[in-house]
Amino acid sequence: MLKLKNVTFGYAEEPVLNNINFEVKQGENVSVIGESGCGKSTLLQIIYGLYDVQGEILWDGEQIFGPAFNLVPGHAFMKYLAQDFDLMPPLTVAENVGKYLSNMYPVKKKRRINELLEVVEMTELKDIKAKNLSGGQQQRVALARALAKKPELILLDEPFSHIDQFRKNNLRRKLFDYLKKENISCIVATHDSTDALSFADKTIVLKNQKIYAEASPQELYENPPNVYVASLFGDVNEVLLKSIKPSEKSRKKIILYPEEIKFSSKSEIKAKVKNAHFHGNNWLIEADLNGQHIFFMHSSALKPGRIVGLKISKKLIASRC
Repeated sequence: MLKLKNVTFGYAEEPVLNNINFEVKQGENVSVIGESGCGKSTLLQIIYGLYDVQGEILWDGEQIFGPAFNLVPGHAFMKYLAQDFDLMPPLTVAENVGKYLSNMYPVKKKRRINELLEVVEMTELKDIKAKNLSGGQQQRVALARALAKKPELILLDEPFSHIDQFRKNNLRRKLFDYLKKENISCIVATHDSTDALSFADKTIVLKNQKIYAEASPQELYENPPNVYVASLFGDVNEVLLKSIKPSEKSRKKIILYPEEIKFSSKSEIKAKVKNAHFHGNNWLIEADLNGQHIFFMHSSALKPGRIVGLKISKKLIASRC
């Protein structure tokens, strides 16, 4: 189990991360999200041991240290996949994946390489030299190499950032299924809400040098503590409660996702359509609600200028108030 206790770090006098505390259980998948520059990548780097910190980083109760205590940064039981893939260009895909595997058992090594190439969907390209691969292909090879010696903990920094959208979803499923099957703990620093929502057991939100929120992805999504956290999962509305609840007199606001606002011709809540954006199975509608810019989803495009009725579940309103 990984535990961070009162961890603080900064490149200069101003800390990047301040008083960070959290735990990661064996086999648990934790996503770390937040706006650019909030310290996601730095958090992974200090866990891996690339920097010395104030506070304690513990693995199974034993403190792990940074470069002041280790001639070679890093730790044998964990792997860190940075956004710089660091492959060997003259070597083939298979050779890169097996670079750190022992040659004492060639059959076992070959089997392990093939297993990992299947996970990252690179089997057909195993004999291609790394220098001839695209950025997304290199990222998949680097991911397989990081898993080659089966770490107890893997740290992934934007692991799908270079990968085509059509391949990304299937790759995510295969990778996180594999990590669960092998009981490998994982911390993913990501800006992609799919990584945070669909595959994480726990999500940590960073902001202003600190942990801003920490809970299961479902809890954070369904009960966001503020609009910042909600916005990390996509479009979000922060609406005056009295705009959707006529009896309300206060200036209190409520957080609503576009899919939670429904079109209703019978509703007394009226908004004026400003624009419509095609989103595959439905349309994202921009509208004006009593001077507030809002988004809601609808099954078809609505013409700008049209006055429409909107409905929000009373139960949902009560849960967010």
